Amino acid sequence: MLSSHHSEIQSAEMSLCRKKARTLCMIVMINIFICALAGMSWKLGHNKGNPKRVRLPFKRFWSRPIMSESFWNKEQQRLDVINNPLINLDLSGDSPIALPDWLNDTGPLDPCEVDYRVPRQILDYNTLPKQFQDFLLHMRCRAYPMRINQPHVCDEKPFLLLVVKSLMPHFDRRQAIRQTWGRAGLLASRTVATVFLLGNSSSVDNYPDLQDMLNHEAKLHKDLLQWDYRDTFFNLTLKEVLFLEWFSVHCPQAQYVLKGDDDVFVNTLRIVDFLKGLPEDKAKDLFIGDVIRNAGPHRNKKLKYFVPESVFVGQYPPYAGGGGYLFSGDLAIRLYNISKQVVMYPIDDVYTGMCLKKLGLVPDKHAGFRTFGIEEKYRGRPCIYRSLMLVHSLAPQEMLKIWPWIVNPELDCQ
Repeated sequence: MLSSHHSEIQSAEMSLCRKKARTLCMIVMINIFICALAGMSWKLGHNKGNPKRVRLPFKRFWSRPIMSESFWNKEQQRLDVINNPLINLDLSGDSPIALPDWLNDTGPLDPCEVDYRVPRQILDYNTLPKQFQDFLLHMRCRAYPMRINQPHVCDEKPFLLLVVKSLMPHFDRRQAIRQTWGRAGLLASRTVATVFLLGNSSSVDNYPDLQDMLNHEAKLHKDLLQWDYRDTFFNLTLKEVLFLEWFSVHCPQAQYVLKGDDDVFVNTLRIVDFLKGLPEDKAKDLFIGDVIRNAGPHRNKKLKYFVPESVFVGQYPPYAGGGGYLFSGDLAIRLYNISKQVVMYPIDDVYTGMCLKKLGLVPDKHAGFRTFGIEEKYRGRPCIYRSLMLVHSLAPQEMLKIWPWIVNPELDCQ
């Protein structure tokens, strides 16, 4: 009996071993099959010669995005979904992805109508500065008529286009720039052109009517670009977008763009020399300036750059200080195209950083850009300006004083 029982136990153990072996083989085979499928999927996804074979995810893989409570973030989420190429491709198929309900809350059909959603969705709207309120009500509008245009300013295909943000009353600043660093024509055997960007100075902001004087200035110098919108600090982003649109139509052949305020001093000679020696592989994505990193919105209402949490939450991408920066003409076109996918933000240099991030680019910091100025003890030293590209901020009289130091061949700065 014991022998028979022992034989039965051995038989059972052998049967169990065989089952384990079969199970192990099945697991190995399944793993090999999964790896083969993963390899095929990877290969299909990276087959550049036949992009039509790329498989889109099934509907169940898409999850509903969590809507932000902040107005700007919510608007950007909407744009991100609308401009997502995978979702757009799927929408053209037989089984479109169900979009979130909040995508239907798009406001007025005409983006240039007052956005009635703003006071309702931004709880502290009534406590914001009036100019900030104005920006938010018209944030979606990007179409404003031009009062003054210069469609032929780039006919000679400039190597460098100098673009200066200005205000209507700043006649003296514009004239000082024309007589110094913004002088159009040939410089170091390269063609340089100059334009000034302006909006409309309104009586609401306590400005006198200067339009006739501006029209005369435009006829005299042929370098003013003016749009019919309220020219305020919070609308500097609008000025940026309108310029990029103008550039894409009237000046796409310009190789480089230097953009700055009308109170900066620019060493145009040094910039031209820098660009002439730039390797071709670095020219296309060029964007340099005084780069700010790890910054975020100011929450102090007393500060100029105050943005409440009801409007925006999050950290800013790296961006170049708006006093002045240098970038390629090729990149200017791409910035214009991508700007359509980025909601207008009330701080223009941060907005440009957002557009660069969308393009997968980061601005490069250059020590020659001093958008926060230089120490007072160095401001009277001629050779300091020879070594820099851009200095902020200087009065017209200082520009007229400094420019001869730049062009004087007898000045020894060795």
